Formats: sequence, C-alpha cells, structure tokens
Amino acid sequence: MITGMSGAGRSQAANHFEDLGWYVVDNLPPALLPKVREFADTPANGISRVGLVLGLNLYHDEVAPALAALKESAAGSVRILFLDASTPVLVKRFESTKRRHPFAGDSPMGMSDAIEAERDALGYLRGEADVVVDTSEYSIYQLNHFIDEVFDLDAGPESVTTRIMSFGFKNGIPLDADLVLDCRFLPNPYWVEELRALTGQDQAVRDFLLTGQPMAEAFLQKTEDLLKMLVPAYVTEGKSYLTIAFGCTGGRHRSVFVAEEIDRRLARDPDLGVHPFISHRDLER
Repeated sequence: MITGMSGAGRSQAANHFEDLGWYVVDNLPPALLPKVREFADTPANGISRVGLVLGLNLYHDEVAPALAALKESAAGSVRILFLDASTPVLVKRFESTKRRHPFAGDSPMGMSDAIEAERDALGYLRGEADVVVDTSEYSIYQLNHFIDEVFDLDAGPESVTTRIMSFGFKNGIPLDADLVLDCRFLPNPYWVEELRALTGQDQAVRDFLLTGQPMAEAFLQKTEDLLKMLVPAYVTEGKSYLTIAFGCTGGRHRSVFVAEEIDRRLARDPDLGVHPFISHRDLER
C-alpha cells in the first residue's frame, strides 16, 4: 500500500513499483481493499505483487475496517509505505508547480493549512505504516533507490529490515526515524584542523574517537546491547522495518562514525535476524 502526503512522491513511487513488476492500482476506494486478496489469488491473473495507491479523503472510519479486513485475509503479506515531507518542502513543491493543494478543494484554505489538514486526516495510516520515509531531501533517483533497497529484500516473517542512518541536527531530525540517538556528547573532530575536511568514514576520525575516548566504545557497546534487546521485540510485534538514526551537529563526523560501527556490529550477528543497510543523509552537505 502506497500512501502519504500529496507532493511527497506517491506518483513517483507508484511508477517505480510498476517498473519493478508490481501491478499498481491508483485511488482504489477503501471499501474495495478486502477484494484485493481475491483478485491477487486468482491463478489466471498471474499477479503476485499488487501496489495500492491511497491518497485523499482517507479518514479513519473508512480505512480502518477495510485495512483490518485486508490484513486478516492476507496475514503477513501486507506492507504500508507512507511518504512524508516537511510542510515547508511541500509548500515549495506545490508553489514550483503552481498547483493548488488538492486537499483545499474549493475552500479559501491556505497552502500550509491544507497540508496540515491532510496530515491530520492521514495520521491513522501513518501510524499503521510499516515504512515511513521522509522525502524532503530526496531526489526521484534517491526515492527509487530507497524503494529498491526496502522492497527488493524479502525479509520474511522472522526478521526485520533495519535502516541505519546518520544526520545533522542543524538540518533537522529525520521524520521517518523510529529511534533517534544523539552523538553530540563525543568530542567533535571538526575542531581538530587535520580532521575537519574528513568524515566519519575515514580511519583517522575513527582512531580519534576510539583512542583515548572511553565513552565512545562504551556508547557503541551499550547501543548494540540495546538494539539486540529491542529488535526481537519489534519482530514479535510484527514490525518489518526499523529506522535507527544517529545525529551530531553537522552529520559528517561523529554520527557517521557511530552509524558505520553499529551497522558492522548488527550485520555480523547472524542470530539477530536483521537486514541492515546504511545511509548518511547529510554527509555531502
């Protein structure tokens, strides 16, 4: 199920799902959601993967029972992708296309008010989503790449696809993060002249943070232990996708270093049942 804010990339995502071989249905009325399983199960159709695009006028009392019925009839095989973006970014996108926000209809509602009204109306689906992605900083190519990484992985019912990301607090907290951990307590390599132009991916920065900085190794170990406790609990609750975000001031040194280290530690544990992939939101800023 592909849903989310107008202007956040629903159409682009739907097009890419079609390119990946999914059968995509746009603007399906919520009442027909339970029928999708019957359609997909008909052998003559030859269809195994169906993408449903749900947009405007999806209120809780309409969607909730239909979605519950679909999940019950297709247990374990329904995933909800919710596309979001910050209000200023959505305003800018609509202004650049000179389109009126569809949620405003014929009312005199301003752009920002229409966006916030839609956000409230879609709150239920956002809460039900397996995957929430903030497309504020995404190009179409980056959104396609994100979909490739998440939906080309067949994690199965006993595992959770885990995205580990770094970011800079000065550029805003990611909207799609499930867990956010602050790395700004670590000494900042930015203030070391020979390290300033480097990043957390460079060995010199890694050595700086691990050598003579006992808090760094302690933080990594306790974070690894925390995630090894939480991930199985998320799996038990049926969560199939988890985003863990590490932040520092600019998103180039400390958070990148920590994200890389945690990625290595989770990936090397075959019993944990995670499929980690890593991204650095602000590394190129």
